[in-house]
Amino acid sequence: MGIDKSGKSPGTDDCTSRRYPSAPVCAVGALIYRGSRILLVRRGKAPSLGKWSVPGGRLRLGETLEAAVIRETREETCLEVRPLRIGKVVEHLLRDERGDIEYHYVIVDYVCRIVAGLPQPASDASEVRFVEISDLSHWDMTEGTAQVIQEVFEGATETDKNSDSLNSR
Repeated sequence: MGIDKSGKSPGTDDCTSRRYPSAPVCAVGALIYRGSRILLVRRGKAPSLGKWSVPGGRLRLGETLEAAVIRETREETCLEVRPLRIGKVVEHLLRDERGDIEYHYVIVDYVCRIVAGLPQPASDASEVRFVEISDLSHWDMTEGTAQVIQEVFEGATETDKNSDSLNSR
């Protein structure tokens, strides 16, 4: 195994820097609907500390996208989920004032069903709650998150909108 320019061994969790990356950073998100509400987490760590978003995070080397969304949701909400389908793929490409690529994310958001557990903040989140989709403009959210939630919700099936199967009975 070689060493990249950051001095870290390839395959380590921090090998791909988020800021000024050498390659796009792949991430996942979990869209968990309960009727007209969506599960949000308040970020307990950087980046986006204190902002609200859907549970999610970076893909690890050798990890499938579905395994990543399951792991990230458990790490942030203590919930076990089953991914139902891809809701949306989003690309964030941000350049600095010099035109250099400062951030480049490719995020695969999955509609997920809760299969076990009750939502509560875990290691990467300070709060977890279901919020009305119609009220998303009142929440301090990560950029683009509200639009993705709304777009996927508008195209969702009744099964998707009741993906919180433990509480939809």
